[in-house]
Amino acid sequence: MLNYASLPRIVEVRRLDHRGAGGADRAAAWDWDEVQRICLRFAFRYAKDRAEAEDIAQDAVVRAWRKHDTLRDVGALKSWLATIVRNEALRELARKRPLPSDLIEVIHGCEDDRVVATVERADLYAALERLSERDRQLVRLRYDEDMTQEAIAHRLGVPLGTIKVRLHRVRAKLRRSLAPTG
Repeated sequence: MLNYASLPRIVEVRRLDHRGAGGADRAAAWDWDEVQRICLRFAFRYAKDRAEAEDIAQDAVVRAWRKHDTLRDVGALKSWLATIVRNEALRELARKRPLPSDLIEVIHGCEDDRVVATVERADLYAALERLSERDRQLVRLRYDEDMTQEAIAHRLGVPLGTIKVRLHRVRAKLRRSLAPTG
């Protein structure tokens, strides 16, 4: 048996050993805090953030606990844990991968909204162009300059009732020209 006390100590490192005979005794002899740290270090290679690395490391520790009796060479512990962490990271990646059809629907849905808004705006401009100059002036004063009906009547020197009726009729024309045909 190797005598750890006789080895020169360059850095103080907690060792992982298998002093127990096997089974639960063998697993109990492991330093599971150190296994967790090793797994976490390896998990950062595959994770985008700390939370994901911690999830991968935790899954790797659980798998190492379950499979600890398959480790044949204690000297190969880190590479064995690295393999487990890599496999857990790949499992994590496979679990989180969205279906391509989901992405297509989301992308097309966003584009559809923009396209519809652009088409509706073009239809509105076309409908405004079909109005008479007098009606366009009323719409421009009311909606572009945000003037009240009273202010429009005062500016144009027309009675307030006339402005109200004209605006009502212009909005009705616009509604009819923008209404879906079908």
